[in-house]
Amino acid sequence: MVSGQTEKLALVKYRGGGDWYANPSALSNLSEFCNSQIGSSLNPDYATVEMGSSEIFEYPFLHLTGHGNIIFDKQEADNLKRYLEAGGFVHIDDNYGMDEFIRPELNRIFGEGKLQLLSADHPIFKGPFNFQEGLPKIHEHDGQAPEAWGLFIDGRLALVYTYECDLSDGWEDPEVHHDPEDVRLKALQMGANLIHYAFNGSFL
Repeated sequence: MVSGQTEKLALVKYRGGGDWYANPSALSNLSEFCNSQIGSSLNPDYATVEMGSSEIFEYPFLHLTGHGNIIFDKQEADNLKRYLEAGGFVHIDDNYGMDEFIRPELNRIFGEGKLQLLSADHPIFKGPFNFQEGLPKIHEHDGQAPEAWGLFIDGRLALVYTYECDLSDGWEDPEVHHDPEDVRLKALQMGANLIHYAFNGSFL
């Protein structure tokens, strides 16, 4: 059972060749933002874990990002399912180029059609910060509308996949992408909503 008592977020190091390490300052900045804005007590020194390791059960929030290929073997897939079933929360952020790889993997593990497009009225967009139109657009990429896809375990939103958004790029140090301050703020606020939901919706 995931304890939910840790005060660190965790970045997942995955196999397949994708750059899982793409946004090194993202989780630290998000942790600090959450501490100052929503009263959390996260350690900005986030953990790095592998999906097949028992270590993932020590962290209530796992984050995956990157631009390329991602592969889960049977042990990793089984571990991911057990983690979610135990109350864990996973955020996967397509950093542009991951979509063609991660969707088939999730469909293989959980079954076709399990990912559901989240509407703008889902609670994850309502608090602590209100996003009336749903997921904010952070980087243009192909110019498509940003989408948040959810995977539910026993009725609980356990995994969120953000696409055409690049949310975690907006969490990076300002000088990395030179995002306008209002865009970066939206990214951090949406990240805080994910953290709030993960902790309050799953563990308390």
